[in-house]
Amino acid sequence: MKKIILAIAVAIAVGTLATGCTIVDTGEVGLRVNFDKTIEAEERVAGSFNQTVIGKILTFPVKDVTVDVQNLTPLAADNSTMKDFDISVIYNITPSSVSDLYINKSRSFHTVDDSGDIYLMHAYIYQTARNAVYKTARKYEALNMNDNRAQIEQEIQEIMAATLNAEKLNGIVISQVRVGSMMPSDAVKASADNLVRAKNEEKTKEVEVQIAKKEAERIAALNANAGAISYMQAQAQMKIAEGIAEGKVQTVVIPYDFKGMVNVTAK
Repeated sequence: MKKIILAIAVAIAVGTLATGCTIVDTGEVGLRVNFDKTIEAEERVAGSFNQTVIGKILTFPVKDVTVDVQNLTPLAADNSTMKDFDISVIYNITPSSVSDLYINKSRSFHTVDDSGDIYLMHAYIYQTARNAVYKTARKYEALNMNDNRAQIEQEIQEIMAATLNAEKLNGIVISQVRVGSMMPSDAVKASADNLVRAKNEEKTKEVEVQIAKKEAERIAALNANAGAISYMQAQAQMKIAEGIAEGKVQTVVIPYDFKGMVNVTAK
């Protein structure tokens, strides 16, 4: 009988352990919430087993958390408003900072997704990134932003890091900033297209002028050498006459103004 009771007790204990235990996943950190709603300051590391028969374990992703900041319309250096500006920010949280960030910072700084996962400082990072975009974009003209993509990413990251440092949020590290779409306004794009078209037309006209100039120079050269050409023709005719006189040319010479045989009667 004692053996049966012991077996039942063991089975209950095993069942309780299986159903009343939470394992913290890789890339996450856990915090225990006691039955009285108080939160323990000690972080529960990845892989740890934590009983949840009494109280519960909150888990927080801390590795390579992504924040997408989209549909921004910052002002460029040329005072035009960008049609679209999108970035993605990847940040990490030091595991030992989880307790302080969750307990001592405003809950509005965090984001809870549809599945109930809590992303520490996600909303704060979003706003920080947004501010950094508006500050950085002001340094570049709208049409030059795409040519300076890498530099813009670096500047946004540096501004965000400086903001975190000023707020003494050393437990948050911005690991990467990736700029997506950077589209100038339709008016700026249309002006740029018109400018390119005008430049192309100007180049075409320059080529036409050069061609006309060359042709004018050719005609002028011919006109300047008109006397020389007449002299060469006279010299050629004289040579032909000399050849005929000496009997060296068996050719009938027809004068250049010959108009044919007129009124000639056959005998």
